[in-house]
Amino acid sequence: MADEPPYAAEEPSYDPAAPAPLGVERTPTGNADVDARLARLGDADHLATDGHIEVYEDVHGGLRDALTALDERPGPPVPSGTPATSSSYDNRS
Repeated sequence: MADEPPYAAEEPSYDPAAPAPLGVERTPTGNADVDARLARLGDADHLATDGHIEVYEDVHGGLRDALTALDERPGPPVPSGTPATSSSYDNRS
């Protein structure tokens, strides 16, 4: 066995179960809160599957808060009075 070449250091093998980035591009929405939450999804790329739930719950809660904040903003003013309608149904004999 003197003719066998010396063993080289083993190269790290590919582990298909290891966390790997998906490379999904995120398009900015124009809303800083929403964009920050979507960027947070990238944190899941480097976590084992059992760590994803914490990231997803955080993002979901943040997006829910952003939607709630939209509902709390005042909307456009409501028109005053009722519009006059002229319909042939109103003039029955």
